[in-house]
Amino acid sequence: MLPEWVTQKCPEISADHREAAIARQAQLTKPTGALGRLEQLAIELAGLQATERPRAARVPIIIFAGDHGVVAQGVSAYPQAVTIAMMANFASGGAAISVLARELGSTLEVVDAGTLAEEAMPDIITDKPRHGTRDFSVEPALTPAELAFAFEAGQRAVARAKAHQPDLLIFGEMGIGNTTASAAIAASLLGIGAEEIAGSGTGVDAAGRAHKVRVIEAAIARHGVASASPENILCTVGGLEIAAISGAIIAAAQARIPVLIDGFIVSVAALAAVRLNPSCQPFLLPSHQSAEQGHRLVLRALNVQPLISLDLRLGEGSGAAIALPLVRSACALHNDMATFAQANVPDRPKAR
Repeated sequence: MLPEWVTQKCPEISADHREAAIARQAQLTKPTGALGRLEQLAIELAGLQATERPRAARVPIIIFAGDHGVVAQGVSAYPQAVTIAMMANFASGGAAISVLARELGSTLEVVDAGTLAEEAMPDIITDKPRHGTRDFSVEPALTPAELAFAFEAGQRAVARAKAHQPDLLIFGEMGIGNTTASAAIAASLLGIGAEEIAGSGTGVDAAGRAHKVRVIEAAIARHGVASASPENILCTVGGLEIAAISGAIIAAAQARIPVLIDGFIVSVAALAAVRLNPSCQPFLLPSHQSAEQGHRLVLRALNVQPLISLDLRLGEGSGAAIALPLVRSACALHNDMATFAQANVPDRPKAR
């Protein structure tokens, strides 16, 4: 069983602050709607953060890493050792998300939520119940106790981030094989075939993708998890880093911290989180639509529209980090533009 906190209701959107933001947008020195979705983004943030001045200055980035037993079935273009090597790369500052974090002035935390690393690594937080998942093509990936541990690892990461008084949070992931796990989760949650949702991941060719589809479909059929409960699906075909992100999303929303959602894998974790606790849905701000085949289907299921589409498929939270300056611009425009009255600019005549 998952911990009781997972289903505890998240705060309501502040209707008063949202209405005040709508009113302010109508007074700014621009034609109504001229800033398009940036206007709506500022309004949404004002309601979520319960403030007259929405903010996106302090945005910690947390990467959760995990390994996957299903890699034994040849579903990835890269060897499993890459997971641990990339964790070290994150910590030493050489990865894409490390570069982006520096550019954005964001802190970067790396959590080993379930890799095969036998010992703790420098500058990485180890918080895992086991070393990698089991091969879900043969047996369930996780026990209920292991899944619960992963959710609480996500909650613990949010508790640490709260010390930075974050305006938003970005969650990223690393784990060879995790597009296979994510596709299996999404196919099961949505009740659709793996052919529709499984993409090329780290770059498998057409034959490799077809093999991945067969592995996923066989596992779903073997375990009978199509349209099963989210908890059952996550135990059966999930990943520790994916579950930790689901827990972190719910914990962030419960703390009234919006989450800038990254690509396919984080979006699948978000979908699982929403199925477990629908009240976290408003706190999801989608950053981008990735090149991964099934991402648009997951975004559609979440009923969200991404800010950008740049054919990204790196993961690591990189897409969310790249979209963050747009969120910051939306906040700056909302907070700092002059009103018609302040600038002594004539407004449109009022409708009679």
